[in-house]
Amino acid sequence: MTDKTATETTATDYSKTLLLPQTDFPMRGGLPQKEPELLQRWKRLDLYNRLREEGRGRDRFVLHDGPPYANGNIHIGHALNKILKDVVTRSQQMLGFDSNYVPGWDCHGLPIEWKIEEENYRKKGKAKPDFTDAAAMVAFRQECRAYAEHWLSVQREEFKRLGVEGDWDHPYSTMAYMAEAQIAREIMKFAQNDLLYRGSKPVMWSVVEKTALAEAEVEYQDFTSDTVWVKFPVAFYLKEEIRQIDPSLWDALRGASIVIWTTTPWTMPGNRAISFSPKIAYGLFEVTEAPEDNWAKPGDKFVLADKLADEVFKQARVTAFARRFDVPDFVLKYMETRHPLAALDLGGYDFKVPLIESDHVTDDAGTGFVHTAPGHGREDFEAWVNHRQWLIERGISPAIPYTVDEDSFYTAQAPGFEGRRVITEKGEKGDANGAVIEALVKAGNLLARGRVKHQYPHSWRSKKPVIFRNTPQWFIAMDQDFALPAPTGAAAPGSNAPHTLRGLALAGIKAVEWVPAAGENRITGMIESRPDWVVSRQRAWGVPIAVFIKDNGDGSVEILKDPEVNARIAAAFEAEGADAWFREGSRARFLGARAGEGWQKVDDVLDVWFDSGSTHAFTLEVRADLKAARPPQGRDRVMYLEGSDQHRGWFHSSLLESCGTRGRPPYDVVLTHGFVLDEDGRKMSKSLGNVVAPQEVIKQSGADILRLWVCASDYSDDLRIGPEILKTTADTYRKLRNTIRWLLGSLHHYRPAERVAFADMPSLERFILHRLAELDGEVRAAYAAFDYKKVHALLTQFMNIELSAFYFDVRKDALYCDPLSSVTRRACLTVLDEVFNRVVAWLAPILCFTCEEAYLARTGDEEGSIHLKSFPATPADWRDEALADQWRRARLVRRVVLGALEVERAGKRIGSSLEAAPRVHVADPALAAALDGLDLAEICITSDATLLKDEGPQDAFRLAEVPGVAVEPALAQGRKCARSWKISPLVGTDSEFPDVTPRDAAALREFAAAREAAQ
Repeated sequence: MTDKTATETTATDYSKTLLLPQTDFPMRGGLPQKEPELLQRWKRLDLYNRLREEGRGRDRFVLHDGPPYANGNIHIGHALNKILKDVVTRSQQMLGFDSNYVPGWDCHGLPIEWKIEEENYRKKGKAKPDFTDAAAMVAFRQECRAYAEHWLSVQREEFKRLGVEGDWDHPYSTMAYMAEAQIAREIMKFAQNDLLYRGSKPVMWSVVEKTALAEAEVEYQDFTSDTVWVKFPVAFYLKEEIRQIDPSLWDALRGASIVIWTTTPWTMPGNRAISFSPKIAYGLFEVTEAPEDNWAKPGDKFVLADKLADEVFKQARVTAFARRFDVPDFVLKYMETRHPLAALDLGGYDFKVPLIESDHVTDDAGTGFVHTAPGHGREDFEAWVNHRQWLIERGISPAIPYTVDEDSFYTAQAPGFEGRRVITEKGEKGDANGAVIEALVKAGNLLARGRVKHQYPHSWRSKKPVIFRNTPQWFIAMDQDFALPAPTGAAAPGSNAPHTLRGLALAGIKAVEWVPAAGENRITGMIESRPDWVVSRQRAWGVPIAVFIKDNGDGSVEILKDPEVNARIAAAFEAEGADAWFREGSRARFLGARAGEGWQKVDDVLDVWFDSGSTHAFTLEVRADLKAARPPQGRDRVMYLEGSDQHRGWFHSSLLESCGTRGRPPYDVVLTHGFVLDEDGRKMSKSLGNVVAPQEVIKQSGADILRLWVCASDYSDDLRIGPEILKTTADTYRKLRNTIRWLLGSLHHYRPAERVAFADMPSLERFILHRLAELDGEVRAAYAAFDYKKVHALLTQFMNIELSAFYFDVRKDALYCDPLSSVTRRACLTVLDEVFNRVVAWLAPILCFTCEEAYLARTGDEEGSIHLKSFPATPADWRDEALADQWRRARLVRRVVLGALEVERAGKRIGSSLEAAPRVHVADPALAAALDGLDLAEICITSDATLLKDEGPQDAFRLAEVPGVAVEPALAQGRKCARSWKISPLVGTDSEFPDVTPRDAAALREFAAAREAAQ
């Protein structure tokens, strides 16, 4: 309608008689400006509480918020997480559940404490407070609280700007007094069931931060370590039978050495054993040739794993060697060696170093033997304690030395090295390694040395390497039998029967739905292999391990189990917060009459993972709007949703905390998502300049663009984002918005009284309703399965391809030009009403702002919201598979016709498709039958079309993917209608309107009559 010829310019202007789309819904979203207006609208409507009222009486789907840490502006990972949570709750609400979301925050812990020390003390040159002073301790904790409160408020506003709907006025936080009281009660429960104990074990220790770290607080980074091959001289033979079995081996082992390899030479003063594996083949090897200046000399004998001997001798610069004997495991079992430092006059190393079996020994690298320092490694510790009785029987003390202090200086229990340091306060290497290596050389027990770059644990906060050191800590036992208090609703039958925490957790995992399913195997493996849970931290800002103890004199302690004392502690925490524990006089206050019995207060604070692992206890079990009737009593469900790293973090600690106190997991569904990378798959960092800040995306494009990006991505894997990806997302959004806009514009002419019954609709309209019925099931199933990428794919394909590129294209002529009374026009409007109601509802959890804007444009409902609606019910009788198959085949024929028209347009033989009247040859009987009763010209948007059931001429246009269809282009005959622009021989047959088709003439009469009636 833009290519009028010179002779047509004087014709009547019929544009005002066309029923063109009319809407105030803008083509350009202007989301950065519009979204804040909608947020204010939801606040005015009190949308959150109205949602709760709307959901009253329904089954509950509770998404329990994994608390972000209150210490900075949100980043793109936060945005991903919170948007996913919002899509979950909005979609579950629209699926018919009462789906509630209460945001929460983690507020205790080292990062905040570290920041306060830095900003309030180090930068100002002030000394850190003396925490032995009760008033100074409480004042410092209040500084930490104020810092957390500030960032909680900042993050709350940033999360709300993403469109996340929740109870923002009443969030939970781990530093709320009620929460601190409940966290204290939870650790008291572990004390009561005897799972809490003080023990001595090697823990990952941050020298920089002066605290133990959990596995979840550690990340592995490249690190270059000194590496040494060390000789342990064979010294003792406990079984005379060995001499009798193989006298030659017995004699040959005299003067031999066991060789170990380690990347932590500084742990050598803590060595107490050598581990080996009976699964490995060992041999006795003799050096036959070596350089004169070499540490290894001809005649030296070493016991090594056969598989690793070549590499060891290569590192030792040995030019020739020979294998002399097999060394079977039963011989190794009864061998002992001397400590490699015993040759020096250092004192303290003249003890037996036994060989012990251990499953952690492999022949993948090293020597086939593992230097075992039980105070410096988990596997070393476990191998040592597993042989405790065996060691005692052999006259070997099972005690584990404290060789390194909290500042990583050697103690007096590392004779000869006291005062040397492993890691400095800046996280740099100290002089310990060099001192030990020098001593090994002097002792004549260094075989080789080198350096290796490998993955080494670092604190994820300070980014500095950690060390393993033996230190008194508080633990929760994984494998100790205990009885759950009744009733518990335990997952395992017989809640009062003995259980272990590991056993309950493994059983509980199987009862949970894991999304994606691989999460089950991941957390199962972690629970199966994890050591006892270290729950203590030697810091100031946290909930204390609120128990009193007495030292038993043997390293163990007795924990006071007094319900009255516990009740006083919890009541004080509820009234004053956990600061009450640290105030002057708190010991006497809580112990009361028992103050004179010698009980001592524990001042360690809890690991923040215990805090967050307890959140279910002061949210899901306390708030009336979150309490769920758990199976088998009800059908309510609780979901935890976080990044995949939380299998070792929040999912993990919550599972253990709940199983240890309630016998079952606190959740029914666990959903995990990946991390956000840049467009090239790289981790984001300021130094690379590839950080995408959600605040900037919102400022430039709007939050709905971020929400669409989240739902278009496969969240089960790492996601990528960057300028090009956001550009693609914005383009997808534009197409969806224009489809909604066209729907709104066309529905301007819709009148409910003119609806057409389903049975009276044309075939095309019934097909679209069939597709709505299909999509209804698919979209609901995808939302129920939390598959938002599928929802996105289904709706973008439907709206862009089936609606915009097909249905709207075909029906524009009828909508714009048909008479007001036309059944086709009214049926189309009826269908568009059904389409709009569904696609806007289906998209609402994803594009929450845009769909609200569209809902208002359609309804003008100032007191309502699309988010208060459920997904519309769809009649089952709309489904018609036979009709769908007919239209699938008809659209195949259409594809060939459109292809032929495109060739004609490119050759400038036609302009508009309405200039064409193609001859369509269909040899395929099924395709030909599908066109029976259909207007082929209408489907192909041509002025005319002829269907011929034959092969067609050889030079006709064809598409290889649609065999049996050929198209001959031809020009339409007749005159061009001045109103609809169709070319028809019937133009001019109506004397009143000689320049239009009879259809348009009828429309003009009805239009005039309607206008007259309206006046």
